[in-house]
Amino acid sequence: LIGFIVMTMILVFLTIIAPYFLGDPDNFIPANPLVTPPHIQPEWYFLFAYAILRSIPNKLGGVIALVMSIAILFILPIIHVNKSQGLQFYPLNQILFWYMVIIIILLTWIGARPVE
Repeated sequence: LIGFIVMTMILVFLTIIAPYFLGDPDNFIPANPLVTPPHIQPEWYFLFAYAILRSIPNKLGGVIALVMSIAILFILPIIHVNKSQGLQFYPLNQILFWYMVIIIILLTWIGARPVE
């Protein structure tokens, strides 16, 4: 409860005192309606999906890959049939979990890289 209160106070402080502190600096560049900005990229929490879409040249293939990557995360808990022990205690599942975390971090990093 103390941690929740402290984090809420920090968030309220940032919102009231410095509302633009965590914002993207590119949002403060004056808009030019004649030129498309070269730095367009999604927010950090969508960068992994942006990397998947950007890596596949076919538009339909990219959308299918993105939908399948999200569908796997929803399907994995459903296919567990053993009710005696949780999934988190199996060594193979722990390895797969950390593999997935590394892949998402790498995709996020790749999505943040500029287009060549």
